Amino acid sequence: MQENNNVENNELELSEILQIRRDKLKALCEAGANPFEITKYDFTATSATIIKEFEAKEPTLAEGEEITVKIAGRMMSRRIMGKASFAHILDEEGQIQLYVSRNDLGDDDYAMFKKWDIGDIIGAEGVVFRTRTGEVSVHVKKATLLAKSLLPLPEKFHGLTNLEQRYRQRYVDLIVNPEVKDTFVKRSQILKEIRNYLDGKGFLEVDTPILVPLEIGASARPFVTHHNTLDMDMYLRIETELYLKRLIVGGMHRVYEVGRIFRNEGMDTKHNPEFTTIELYQAFTDYKGMMDLVEEMNKMLAVKICGSEKIIYQGTEIDMGHWERLTMVEAVKKYSGADYNEWTSDEHARQVAKELHVEVDENATKGRVLIEIFDAYVEEKLIQPTFIYDYPVENSPLAKRKPENPAFTERFEYFINATEFGNAFSELNDPIDQKERFEKQVAAKLIEEPDSKAEVDYDYVTALEYGMPPTGGLGFGIDRLVMLLTDSASIRDVLLFPTMKPLSDN
Repeated sequence: MQENNNVENNELELSEILQIRRDKLKALCEAGANPFEITKYDFTATSATIIKEFEAKEPTLAEGEEITVKIAGRMMSRRIMGKASFAHILDEEGQIQLYVSRNDLGDDDYAMFKKWDIGDIIGAEGVVFRTRTGEVSVHVKKATLLAKSLLPLPEKFHGLTNLEQRYRQRYVDLIVNPEVKDTFVKRSQILKEIRNYLDGKGFLEVDTPILVPLEIGASARPFVTHHNTLDMDMYLRIETELYLKRLIVGGMHRVYEVGRIFRNEGMDTKHNPEFTTIELYQAFTDYKGMMDLVEEMNKMLAVKICGSEKIIYQGTEIDMGHWERLTMVEAVKKYSGADYNEWTSDEHARQVAKELHVEVDENATKGRVLIEIFDAYVEEKLIQPTFIYDYPVENSPLAKRKPENPAFTERFEYFINATEFGNAFSELNDPIDQKERFEKQVAAKLIEEPDSKAEVDYDYVTALEYGMPPTGGLGFGIDRLVMLLTDSASIRDVLLFPTMKPLSDN
């Protein structure tokens, strides 16, 4: 049985196709033409460049003048019409048509070309021209098989549409769904623009450890591994914060890290066990300095990546040029009607929560009640870019207290499309206060998770004892930002290889 060379025969069993392609490879090898033995192919042009340069030169080309090119790519389609064929090949910039004829290649080479398959990697040398239908193409004088595709690509009209299969086989997804590659090109551009912005502000990019020696008391659950030589458990980091602030102590006053973070937690459209953040720290500023930086940087990114401060995300227009600023107390009052300033006691606050049908712990403080009402009533309303600042001390163990109101901290989070995008503090630099907060945090975690090995990072406390200047710190997720700027619905759409449950043996 022969595999159809023009269009993959959907009625052909996959096992038969696999066998046919392996038989073709075997025949090539026996003829001394094993494509996998080719180690190099010096192409001179790419598809988009060929088209662009030909269209620019075409009006002034003299009669008989030719533009010769050498191109390489994956064959995506082919139409065999007797003594001549048309094919399209895909390279890193796009697709271009090839015209291949028996007169140019000769009988043997043309017969060989007709045996190649959709998906094969080929090289072509020839002359650029425009067909009668107006398509810029390459008239091939020599063709070379550079690598054999032993598996068929998804058929043309339905493509690779199963989302799970697309995530598992991103290499196929990138071949057959061109818009996917655009997303990851934009991801790279976003990181480049952020780095340019921060470098221009005098920040220094650094690297800190991914494997850390202790589990800190934060709520995030870490991944655990074991170091054989040291015979000790180690943890994949859940943040880059504490090492970066050690650098502030050491006199590196503007630092940032593009860091891979690992959290052994749930997975959904906004969460993956490993993800990318940027954390940055600047000495001698505070959380409001970080607020200004966030607003300026995000306006810049919207224009650079999307062409306008107004972008569309999943059908909703988001104005990145306008940012609202509300304290958590103001936001809760605006969206729930509850006024923290009128609560006379913790018990009174719990009664307000009950009236609003918000569940809180029987011993919840006013600050904890405020946080719970915010989660229940406010976050889902924050569609346009909004800073929520001045958080209760109960959930801000690393932020500096407000001097005029120690029940609150100088902290903000910013929200877009009802999603938290980043977190910032006026960093706590009092080692005595920090030690006490760490110890309370670890104690609380050990009560909640008795099997936890959470410890206080006393070395970080020691660093603070040498003196850390007033510092503003910011952390934000790259993946969610890429989702926003590429109009992607799921975090898996912006991760080349998202975490997936292994397939069963069946």
